[in-house]
Amino acid sequence: MSAAAPRVLLLCGSPSDLDLVLDSSEVLESLGIQAEIRVVSAHRTPDEAAACARGAELEGFEVIIAYAGMAAHLAGVVAAHTQLPVIGVPVSAGALGGIDAALSTLQMPRGTPVASVAIDGARNAALLAGRILGAAHPELRERLREIAEHDRERYRPERIEDEIQRRLRARKSRPKSG
Repeated sequence: MSAAAPRVLLLCGSPSDLDLVLDSSEVLESLGIQAEIRVVSAHRTPDEAAACARGAELEGFEVIIAYAGMAAHLAGVVAAHTQLPVIGVPVSAGALGGIDAALSTLQMPRGTPVASVAIDGARNAALLAGRILGAAHPELRERLREIAEHDRERYRPERIEDEIQRRLRARKSRPKSG
């Protein structure tokens, strides 16, 4: 790796979001990216959220990933207080299952960009952070290529044919219903 490993700040709006944050953290770790997790709320602890965003660059972070459900204002609040890239992860919560969070994350005003991934897309957020960091860290691009190649392996024709045959056998062994 380069002299210092790249760093990503993982901010979630609630302790209930921590499982998604840990999904991202695992992917980042596999890429050799250091991550730090903090829980701050755009609504309950707005001063702390703004302070985290303002101080992130001075602390050596290069990308911020923000996870929030329902109103999902965390990514936007963070983006308003930093020039670092911010990736928003809408969390499936509340009556709308994360659709409200996705729309809040996507609908940012001009001048305050937030990249967004799918609802609960924590792993893709980490991979996107890796791609952003890869611009300055060539060794990350190589690791990302390896991950992509590993994913493509699932789609080799012989693996697909094996899967088709396995599923056909499983269907044939099921009892017939009337």
